[in-house]
Amino acid sequence: MIKLMLLFWLISSLNGANISLPKTVLQASGGVVDLVLDGEKLYSATNASCVDVFDMQTKTLTQKIEISKITDFMGDTIDSKVYSIDVINNKVLILSQAEKGFRRVHIYTYQNEVTNGAEAQGKIELVIPHTEKLSIAKAKFLDGNTILLALLSNDIISYDIKNKKQNWKIQVSQSKFSNFALNEKKSEVVVADESGILKLYNTSNGSLIKTFSGQNLDNVFQVAYKNGIIATAGQDRRVVIYNAKTGAAYYKTAQFLIYSVGLSPSANLVGYSSDENNNVTLFDTNTRSEIGRFGPNEMTLSTILFINENEFIVSSDSNKINLYQIK
Repeated sequence: MIKLMLLFWLISSLNGANISLPKTVLQASGGVVDLVLDGEKLYSATNASCVDVFDMQTKTLTQKIEISKITDFMGDTIDSKVYSIDVINNKVLILSQAEKGFRRVHIYTYQNEVTNGAEAQGKIELVIPHTEKLSIAKAKFLDGNTILLALLSNDIISYDIKNKKQNWKIQVSQSKFSNFALNEKKSEVVVADESGILKLYNTSNGSLIKTFSGQNLDNVFQVAYKNGIIATAGQDRRVVIYNAKTGAAYYKTAQFLIYSVGLSPSANLVGYSSDENNNVTLFDTNTRSEIGRFGPNEMTLSTILFINENEFIVSSDSNKINLYQIK
């Protein structure tokens, strides 16, 4: 029995030796749901009624943008989970849990710059209240006055903030919405759902550009879109790489459900959650060769975000944000 335990320990140690550890670990206020990098600031959406803002040079928490707590069905006051965030100019878009199972959207606007250690000041405005009865799953800026909303029903809406009206609305399919990703110019959005089929749309008018299918056989949990390349994280344990222009595609399989995926700015590198221990595997999208594995991550991954071609960030349902060096 002792020999078996020693053998198991030896095998585990050898496997663990191939895992690259984080160079820095940031501590968030709660479980991390979404990450956005804007210059030297890292914005972290949490399940603790706030967005944490980290300075990436000092690796310190510099600000907490707080939203009000909510009342649940039992009448108890609970934290509001922040489902997605985005940043444009001096505005922070915050999608969060609201009353009666619906969602709400706030915009936090900075009123001054942070100088000499002073705390940033700003105001927060409710732009879409829960009384609109929208089950919003994800929200991102298209520009300073336009938000792209995705509903759980798989409706995609372009929303005019100033005039509080919809520019256009489409239903992608009858399948439940999973995730979307915008290209760098925000002119295109690729939408993933539980069917495994991806659809690419023009964000100016909601017109369909292209459909991608036949690679993922089940729900796509996440999708990334960089430099004309699309990557998926699939329930079928497949990470799929599509060329958005040509439609050419291939996939790699993992040992476990793939919950998260991310692309480097050039799209030459892809990272995906590759096993039940929440490790991240990186490979070259051109040669398809594995570059390395990175861990540990305590819980199910929520975001894989590349800083550049040599560094990336991983968040999970825990309050730890891991920063990794590739080379």
